[in-house]
Amino acid sequence: MQEKEKYQKLKEIVKVYLPDDVSIDDIQPSSNFISELNINSANLVDIILDVEDAFDIRLENEDMDQMQTVQDALQIIDKKLNAK
Repeated sequence: MQEKEKYQKLKEIVKVYLPDDVSIDDIQPSSNFISELNINSANLVDIILDVEDAFDIRLENEDMDQMQTVQDALQIIDKKLNAK
């Protein structure tokens, strides 16, 4: 799977949890899930579960702690996919 495909797939997952005042167009690689996209911690857990299902990977607690931005998430997804 190419980077662009992963990014699009991640955006599709995240957009479900965006509050009404944030648009899918606001999702950039540098976007912080909590401070910029206004995603609460409960929804962040849901995003992580959806990412696990969508990419068929398993994320550990340390991965979740490191997942601050969209780019962080993409790097962790890459790392997990490459380890398979």
